[in-house]
Amino acid sequence: MTRTMMQFAVLLVCLMGALLPAVHAQAEGPAVPRTSNGSTIDQGIAYVMLFLALVLTYIIHPLESIPYNLF
Repeated sequence: MTRTMMQFAVLLVCLMGALLPAVHAQAEGPAVPRTSNGSTIDQGIAYVMLFLALVLTYIIHPLESIPYNLF
């Protein structure tokens, strides 16, 4: 009988040790909103310039290979 009481006591101590730290838990504060440091704007401008260069390249190069007798 003392062995089962000892097992019960060990189980109780383990459960208390696992559950008691959760009682003292605190909620985290609200997250800080992200701010733009300018790199996002720079990256957007770079993408626009890259797209413009790509479009101009594909507009100009086919015109060089076609004779100018379009009409």
